[in-house]
Amino acid sequence: MPISRVFVTRFLQLATKRRFAEAERVLERIKLKVQETEWNRGYFQALSGILLTQKSNDEYAFLQNLDLNNEKELKKHRREFLKQSRSKIHVDYDRGFFSAWADYMRVSIKMRENPEILK
Repeated sequence: MPISRVFVTRFLQLATKRRFAEAERVLERIKLKVQETEWNRGYFQALSGILLTQKSNDEYAFLQNLDLNNEKELKKHRREFLKQSRSKIHVDYDRGFFSAWADYMRVSIKMRENPEILK
């Protein structure tokens, strides 16, 4: 079974809004429903890393230095993550990992366009 885009979108919204308990519950649902493939392992690992970074407030982490209000920057990062996720240079695990980050950028752009999400 492929990873549910609805669950992923909800998870990323919750993680961004720092609603960690809810985000962890959604992440657990994703984990229970996903097939064991290298691509899915990379994707899930990226989601776990996003949550961990949000919780830790590590000032050196990419995510903490990302300006979620800068649409141009978000789109630039999304293009780069999509490029990496499609690259045949990378193994399936890495392509899954980069795909999750591309999805994070997509959700961040949508949240920027519609700030009423999760209020």
